[in-house]
Amino acid sequence: MKKPPSLYAAVILLAITIPAAAQQDTPQPKAPEDSVQQNRFWQASLPGGHYMVALDRISAVSRHRYVLDGAVIVDEVTVDALGQALARFYYIEPVTDSVGGAAGDAARRLAKRGEQLIEGAARSAGTDIHEMVVKKFPETTHARTIEYRVLSEAELAALHQSVLAAWEKGRGRKIVIK
Repeated sequence: MKKPPSLYAAVILLAITIPAAAQQDTPQPKAPEDSVQQNRFWQASLPGGHYMVALDRISAVSRHRYVLDGAVIVDEVTVDALGQALARFYYIEPVTDSVGGAAGDAARRLAKRGEQLIEGAARSAGTDIHEMVVKKFPETTHARTIEYRVLSEAELAALHQSVLAAWEKGRGRKIVIK
């Protein structure tokens, strides 16, 4: 009976084939459009939906990073509004992006290839699954929490700056992330 290839051999095989596949660049997301509005609301239009809050109802804005389940780093902006809901906007990246050296390079290539496979499957199926919020029932189902996912750290930074500018200046703003 023939032995199955070892995990080590499978990783080497993937590491060899990934660079060729990685040469097909995925298109970069468009820069967010942030504009001043003549109302007293902050609005965010994202692939996952639309959020709008009155500026005088915002009680806190924060941005923080944390590791989730040892697998991903979450960079999150929260907008706390007086009332019943907390809005969370986040960008996730594999924890492998923070690992250095050759091991980190190999892990990043594997993670990138996984992302490409997911994006390709989503395109083939006609869905935007890679843009959707990630939840694991019941652990991540939060009552009164509205969640949105962005696909880059730059989009999250622009969103954070937009809500801060609107809140601090008391002038409406709208950010559109496509």
